[in-house]
Amino acid sequence: MKEVSVPDLRGKLAVVTGASDGIGLGLAERLARAGAEVVLPVRNASKGAAALQRIQAAGPRAQVSTRVLDLASLESIERLADTLQTEGRPIDLLINNAGVMAPATRHTTADGYELQFGTNYLGHVALTGRLMPLLRAGRARVTTMTSSAARSGRINWDDLQSEKHYSPVRAYNLSKLANLLFALELDRLSMVGGWGIVSNAAHPGTTLTNLYASGPNLGRARPAPYEAIMKQLARWGVLVHSVEAGLLPPLYAATSPQSKGGLFYGPDGLGQFTGCPTELTLYKSARSEADAARLWQISERLTGVTFAAV
Repeated sequence: MKEVSVPDLRGKLAVVTGASDGIGLGLAERLARAGAEVVLPVRNASKGAAALQRIQAAGPRAQVSTRVLDLASLESIERLADTLQTEGRPIDLLINNAGVMAPATRHTTADGYELQFGTNYLGHVALTGRLMPLLRAGRARVTTMTSSAARSGRINWDDLQSEKHYSPVRAYNLSKLANLLFALELDRLSMVGGWGIVSNAAHPGTTLTNLYASGPNLGRARPAPYEAIMKQLARWGVLVHSVEAGLLPPLYAATSPQSKGGLFYGPDGLGQFTGCPTELTLYKSARSEADAARLWQISERLTGVTFAAV
């Protein structure tokens, strides 16, 4: 496993969503060890407290704190943004990492959007938009987590919320394609508008986290098989790598002086399942700037957050 050398981040403020466990927690720990002050916006207070304790135990001098955030609620996102705006600290790094994967039945957010599209994508769009003044003040780097599933993502403009037909995997693929398009469009608009923000995307490969249990078990009476399959593959050392390996592509995208805006990073192994961080060729599904611009406009309407106004 090729290591990523993180530069000195003392004096920097980083915000990492989904940092109560898995890749998000690993990223937050690495940023804190490099000297950054890290904010963990979490939905589950007890998991947030445990994450805080783990990071502080690994580095007693770590500057880390939690805030309340439910990405499935636009109201919660606005409250967090208002809190951070009141604190007034420019943000240097934002990692849009949190997500939910493949609930067996269709669930919705507090605002009525399909859960995966609403949480993985719209929640992060709204959060990034609400934080724009702080991101611009910090000339921030924004790294948004996508997935190799984006390669199979397709946009049905007439059914973005999967109301006509819900497929757990197709809805997940769409949310991750949307994240990739958002990251690229944010960088384009930042360059055109002089926002001073660098935006890129990353995916971790196939990584054994609780995504394979928490999401697929929503709406099921019996446990889904995904977690058991993933654990077996991990034991065999086939097609699955550890959290420590999976966090390296987003860590590289978010912190390396060599990583750039408008690009896409992930593992270099066969099928992008595992491997070391590298710049990836953009998937065909994400090459349409017209699709990215159209989705951006729809997202501003759905979230009520207009980037040009911040």
